[in-house]
Amino acid sequence: MKNRTATAVWQGNLEKGSGTIRFGNGRFNEPYSAASRFEDGNETNPEELIAAAHAACYSMALSHALAEAGHRVERVETQAVVRLEKNDAGFSITAIELQTQGTVPDIEADAFQQHAQDAKENCPVSKALAGCTIGLVAKLT
Repeated sequence: MKNRTATAVWQGNLEKGSGTIRFGNGRFNEPYSAASRFEDGNETNPEELIAAAHAACYSMALSHALAEAGHRVERVETQAVVRLEKNDAGFSITAIELQTQGTVPDIEADAFQQHAQDAKENCPVSKALAGCTIGLVAKLT
């Protein structure tokens, strides 16, 4: 397997500094900021990137599991919501909620739910984020 890399540069202090995140051989090269992380800034932030990675990995894992079980997968769309909270020890990602919709003709709802739960437990990003609570709402469309 190939290693994947990303580079982040931060300049200045936390409140007024700024940075850029780059990966994908430069295809993604975007600014990030404290305002985007803790307020309503327009740049990206680490939690959005974790959400994107988790949503992508989960969608792939669920599609693969369904196909391996003999189902025809038309579409899997997943949104990941990452919760960043402040506590006495500082900031922590405390929970991630996955919300997925699958278009899978001729599958029973119970079977879809089982595959959805299995994918939540077994996608590599879920495993990497096992230290936080990961919820799931899965719907067939």
